[in-house]
Amino acid sequence: MVIRLPELGLSLKPPVFRVQPLLPLYFHLPIPSMSTTGITIGILALQGAVAEHQRMLQTLKFSGRGKIHVVQVRMPDDLAICDALIIPGGESTTIALLAKLSGLLEPLREFVKTKVVWGTCAGAILLSQSVSNAKQGGQELLGGISVRIARNGWGSQVESFEAPLEVTGLRNSSVPYTGIFIRAPVILSLRASPGEPPVEVISRVPPELLPQAVMEDGPDQDVVALRQGRHLLTTFHPELTNDNRFHEYFVQECVIPSIKS
Repeated sequence: MVIRLPELGLSLKPPVFRVQPLLPLYFHLPIPSMSTTGITIGILALQGAVAEHQRMLQTLKFSGRGKIHVVQVRMPDDLAICDALIIPGGESTTIALLAKLSGLLEPLREFVKTKVVWGTCAGAILLSQSVSNAKQGGQELLGGISVRIARNGWGSQVESFEAPLEVTGLRNSSVPYTGIFIRAPVILSLRASPGEPPVEVISRVPPELLPQAVMEDGPDQDVVALRQGRHLLTTFHPELTNDNRFHEYFVQECVIPSIKS
């Protein structure tokens, strides 16, 4: 079943991300501890759904004494202490501009080369290799994932929707994960070159939901979540659900293996 957000009576104004009270999260299990000091995960905190990602990370539990330390990254010194980074949903050109003004743009590009990064929605755009339908003046990108992506590919705020997704690798993967798409980007093509890590698609949107408003067609428009090497990309907003399985997946499958290696 597809749920259009306007049908639920939600505002059609651009979303304002606020701290929400903790709600019960589905399928919550502890994550094995890496060490007594834990893992430091940064959230790029220039604009967007920062508090929502932090809330989700803080629900994850370790079986030992270790824990997840969450850092809101606003300056290069914040980034330097992180084992991994989440780039949240928001407005990609605004995030890129603020990163440049705060001296973070080049440190972020270097971070992407060696550390684990997860981009959600606007963050997915910033991690892409190239972008279509950019604002006038172009779009600064961090790179890191070999995809070509269309900004606002699903259309305007009115086309925002929720849909059940099958996601490979999630705990209880037989239980659909609710994808929340708000002016979401659309992946036009996967572009891994020889010598690069392969792109692993972990979720596709049901065929009946393929976008109509995207400026140009591409062969991979149904892809909404993928991995390449150490990085994770989602075109939707896992942080806006009450289901922490995607954040758990990020820590278990992306962050912990990178620290062990």
